Amino acid sequence: MTRGPAREDAELDPSLELDSSPFRPDLLEGRVALVTGGGTGIGRGISLWLAAHGADLVLASRNRDHLEPAAQEIRALGRRALVRPMDVRDPDRVATVVREAAHEMEGLHIVVNNAAGNFLTRAEELSPNGWRAVVEIVLDGTFHVCRSAFEPLRDSGGGAVVNITTTYVHTGAAFMAHSGAAKAGVLNLTRSLAAEWGRHGIRVNAVAPGLVAGTEGARRLVESVGRLAEFEAGVPLGRLAAPADVARAVLFLASPAGAHISGAHLVVDGGESVGGKFGGHEDA
Repeated sequence: MTRGPAREDAELDPSLELDSSPFRPDLLEGRVALVTGGGTGIGRGISLWLAAHGADLVLASRNRDHLEPAAQEIRALGRRALVRPMDVRDPDRVATVVREAAHEMEGLHIVVNNAAGNFLTRAEELSPNGWRAVVEIVLDGTFHVCRSAFEPLRDSGGGAVVNITTTYVHTGAAFMAHSGAAKAGVLNLTRSLAAEWGRHGIRVNAVAPGLVAGTEGARRLVESVGRLAEFEAGVPLGRLAAPADVARAVLFLASPAGAHISGAHLVVDGGESVGGKFGGHEDA
């Protein structure tokens, strides 16, 4: 299998901080990663960070148009990128995509379950269909991908699964009953699979981002409550997370740097979930 070197003339997105990585550029050389929802937002950042450190990518999402631009960026870094339309709610389609991608890429070593669905709503106004839609994407979809990836990961000598959760899986959050319940299920699934699949050399971990600047979640918060600045002021480190912050955490857990870590839940929120409102500022 031929892999090209990272191109020195590739234009790097400055917002992703790829040129200031603390990791060596060949950290993931020879590895293939599947990222669901890998073409936009946090998923795009994760995909580009994995590619910039040597991985070839399989990008999966319901909308091919969301994937092609990210695939082009990955190829500009000298890595291979497959684009595969896939609805994580469809177990048969998931199984087909994972099987065919692992065959074409000659292996599968990393899986990042990033695909998500969410919207803000009061619990008493949440319809059964609305509840079902979020749970099927977040929880059921994560299970379908993990289950389909088990054999390729095992046959590649083991690997790493990183599931994206959220900081409110332990606390709950207003207007997020459907998302919080689904993500809490993902966290339990993460730990259950870590316990079960470790004997196959498969590590399973989770990353819990706080509110990430520039993403759909941040936009919805502004539109709904108009308090983004207030929220940011309550982060002890003084700013919201950026896609690069989440991507670095995923890269760490997916790489040999995290070789003996499994069942972990790594929170990336600048201390917001433990610092309390204005907890990290001198004028609190």
